[in-house]
Amino acid sequence: MSNQSKHQLQETLKDGKKVSPILAEGVKNFLIDIDGTICEDIPNEEPERMLTAALFPDALQKLNEWYDQGHIIFFFTSRTEAHREYTERWLKEHGFKYHGIVFGKPRGGNYHWIDNHMVKATRYQGKFTELIEKEKTIEVFDDDHA
Repeated sequence: MSNQSKHQLQETLKDGKKVSPILAEGVKNFLIDIDGTICEDIPNEEPERMLTAALFPDALQKLNEWYDQGHIIFFFTSRTEAHREYTERWLKEHGFKYHGIVFGKPRGGNYHWIDNHMVKATRYQGKFTELIEKEKTIEVFDDDHA
């Protein structure tokens, strides 16, 4: 984890015991896919194409803007560790600012993330724009039976 990320974490207590820290108010942890989100969709079975993947320019502009605003930028990709060198080289050549990469995300989509921290999901549909608030129906745990 980068020094910037560490400085943005705040110690948290629950019932007088330390629990996982949280980010400072207003700071977001962005977990961003690579293939089909910041560049053309390249399957893991064709890693040689990863070095020449077409960039989505609005992704570069928006992600670097978020980074410069103090948010945390992590790529969360289905690429494997075997693809690290190509991936990092491509990101550097295109000028992406980021804090880290998590490889090995399960393939196939239809993700249902369960976490004890606040999670907001945004489906990429072809353009990075400003984030806006909308109300949508989502599946949640039935906390009436907790």
